[in-house]
Amino acid sequence: SAPPNSKFFSVKCTSNVHYSISPPHQETPHLSPIPLNGNSILLISMSRASQYENDSKLSVQYYGGKKEVLGRALLHLTAVEISLDVDADRDGVVEKNNRNKGSWKWGPNEHGAILLVNCDSERTYWKKPDSEQNYISKVSDLKDMSVMVLRTRGPAKLPEGYKLTMHISQGDAESVRVFKSRSSEVVNNTLQKLFYNYFVKDYPLVLSSEVLSQEVPYLGGVAEMNFYVEGLRFPDKDFDGLITINLSLLEPICEGLPETPIFTDKVVFRVAPWIMTPNTLQPVEVFVCSTSDNYQFLKGIRNLVAKSGYKLKICHEYENRGDRWMQDELEFGYIDSPHHWFPVVLDSPRDGKLQDFPYNDLLGPDFGYVTRVAQRKDVSSLDSFGNLEVSPPVTVNGKNYPLGRIIIGVAFPTATKGRNMTKVVQDFLRAQKVQEPIALFSDWLLVGHVDEFLTFVPAPDRKGFRLLLASPDAGYKLFRGLQNDGHGQAKLFEGLKDEEPITVDEILNDGSLQDENNYVQSCIDWNRDVLKKELGLDDEDIIDLPILFKLVVEEEKEQYRAVAYYPDMV
Repeated sequence: SAPPNSKFFSVKCTSNVHYSISPPHQETPHLSPIPLNGNSILLISMSRASQYENDSKLSVQYYGGKKEVLGRALLHLTAVEISLDVDADRDGVVEKNNRNKGSWKWGPNEHGAILLVNCDSERTYWKKPDSEQNYISKVSDLKDMSVMVLRTRGPAKLPEGYKLTMHISQGDAESVRVFKSRSSEVVNNTLQKLFYNYFVKDYPLVLSSEVLSQEVPYLGGVAEMNFYVEGLRFPDKDFDGLITINLSLLEPICEGLPETPIFTDKVVFRVAPWIMTPNTLQPVEVFVCSTSDNYQFLKGIRNLVAKSGYKLKICHEYENRGDRWMQDELEFGYIDSPHHWFPVVLDSPRDGKLQDFPYNDLLGPDFGYVTRVAQRKDVSSLDSFGNLEVSPPVTVNGKNYPLGRIIIGVAFPTATKGRNMTKVVQDFLRAQKVQEPIALFSDWLLVGHVDEFLTFVPAPDRKGFRLLLASPDAGYKLFRGLQNDGHGQAKLFEGLKDEEPITVDEILNDGSLQDENNYVQSCIDWNRDVLKKELGLDDEDIIDLPILFKLVVEEEKEQYRAVAYYPDMV
């Protein structure tokens, strides 16, 4: 503070120090004392970082009413450049001090760093997702993490008592871990050394759910230190995917009191969503189950895959235990960032006899695993992933969905006792944001899966695909055409075990079957309207497949539900 009776002041400083006065004062002749107001504030900045501690100075001289000198204050200044940096422009390079690094915005030309969930396993035995261990077991694990760089420029060391601290909030701590490179910590215990050398190596843990704040080294001069940021969980109902990491320069006040921050830099990451792939893409690998009764089917699949040049993965009966429904147990997707990507299998809550296959056979290096666990009483047939599909890319009323939209089946909106996909799975899918889910009515089916009445196929024109929809109306049109062409006595199911042959005429004369298919057609038409609206489709984008259904009674619930009269979309 100024000496008593001070009326004027003047300022002098070294060449790289700059100052301004607030509020601005009236112009005075050069080097003349400046009138001192009670609320005058001197704002100081420096044009470059210091080479040495206290290598710059600023002095303030105070004067009385007659310009007599009353006192002088001298500031020794040290400037340090500090920047916590990430790949905010998403080009795979961590640029210096991007002005957008502390915020995040969706879009291909927008900004914000991306973080992968480290849900693969670098180990191929005794394995578990890497995110479940709080150390880096292999250097190859670093590529699954996002690089964050601490850049500093300044004197060889910080002034006495000053320190750098990296910190995260308690809310973010469950979703992220931070490791640093080139540890200089001394390990004395022999057992600790062994563990350190083979597992922790040069990448000690900095921040986690147990450590929210930790001092980080200031290296002096012009220096960079790499940190590796690990995502631990996907966006979900209780987590929007955004994570903030802060770096603060702390200033000592006096002995016995905590330091206070005088500068804080921050960066923001968003956890990359789980993205589901449509079946209109080119295959990479085909997965199929081998069972005691599907030898001919498997032989055909082997030949087809061999001719196509794709990989083939067979889940043998000792592992699938007679459960052939690979599509119901799992769904394939991936996670992506500018620096790395890998496939991630979503394991359904269905947990049939195939339940161990996704974890035991698929989880591994650069192949991730994620699941959502429901209370057993909540799980129904609608939680099998035949009830989870995704459309090809679409544009709807000007809004672009470049990754398509997820499609799930649920009970009819007005139903009071219908089956639904369990809430934990629906919450997970909606939280990924990029493939906004569409809910269709599938509970009218006995099994209840959307893949029983719809699928997508590639097409060379229009939107690049066609939606195939089961259609009892098209089925009756087909059978009437056969009848009109003189094939009314042609038999279905002839020669099939446990099936009674039936003629085309008998099908068309069965009024009860016609009523049942009118009901089914009304259910499909409701879904057709939803799909046209939510995917921006025209009738020309839809192909009706001639498929009939029949209603059966569920014994436990005494409800009528539909099954295909002959093989349908599945």
